Amino acid sequence: MDQREVAELMEKHGIPGRDAYDLPTSPHRFPDGAQYRMEISGVERPEVLEATVDEARKRKVPVHRMISVVMGATLLTRSELKEFAQIAAEARVEVILTPGPRSGWDTGRQLVTPEGSLSGLRFRGSDQLRYVIADILRAVEVGFRGFLVLDEGLLWLLSQMRAKGDLPKDVVFKVSVFAGHGNAAGAKVLESLGANTFNPLGDLSLPALASIRKAVKLPLDLHIFLTDSFGGFNRFYEAPEMVRTCAPCYFKFEPGPACVVGAGALYKPWVPGKTLADWGREKVKQAAIVHELIQTSLPGAVLSEWGPADLAFPRPEGG
Repeated sequence: MDQREVAELMEKHGIPGRDAYDLPTSPHRFPDGAQYRMEISGVERPEVLEATVDEARKRKVPVHRMISVVMGATLLTRSELKEFAQIAAEARVEVILTPGPRSGWDTGRQLVTPEGSLSGLRFRGSDQLRYVIADILRAVEVGFRGFLVLDEGLLWLLSQMRAKGDLPKDVVFKVSVFAGHGNAAGAKVLESLGANTFNPLGDLSLPALASIRKAVKLPLDLHIFLTDSFGGFNRFYEAPEMVRTCAPCYFKFEPGPACVVGAGALYKPWVPGKTLADWGREKVKQAAIVHELIQTSLPGAVLSEWGPADLAFPRPEGG
């Protein structure tokens, strides 16, 4: 069949018929009118959060979101979670908490086989769903309002719970890069299932990212620096065009040997808090560099100030 006809058919259903090689300027913005925000991952403990916020204040670069406890919120005590929520609430930063038991902790081994590793991270059976929902509810009781999700079935169920009042209405769901989505149709599915923000594959080209932006309105979470285990790429100089074509977007900083897999994985419970705190400060420095590059090549691009009202701040007092 003529590919031009296929492209027209895709366009009929709201999906770009080809990657956006013309790199159109995104018309979308955050609720405060900004085009981009900063996101720091690997904030595993209260002392790491404290150091990261302190460094951001010193460098005068606002950080808006913390991707936290990637090792699993199960591994923090309630008192640690309460301290974490209190620090974030006072600093007015959004926390996207990673709930604990998930497929990487399950007994199945398909995940680590050569072909199984390509199939995406998903929960196996209702028991695993029950475990992760229990961990989310535990964190909600402490006051957290943002959660990382990597399974579309879980996303649908959590969205149903939010709609029915079983979860607070102000809870937000961020879809992880580990979900493995990399096209506009996948982004549409996630948006329709209730995702509030979405992390596409980290190595997509600018035209591919721009085609996703044409199909959806939810913020795109874009890796600007990613670990060696994911390819070790640095896209600092692409940041201005990412802002222009993908707004609203978050920039994500995750340098290092590995995130959660391999000997060098940073987000493991036995990695010292001091190490992660120093790493957090380094990520803030990188955010400041990217902000400078954006302002140099795209003057007038708008970065959100500290604590925009639409963020899902923890509510340690209200629970």
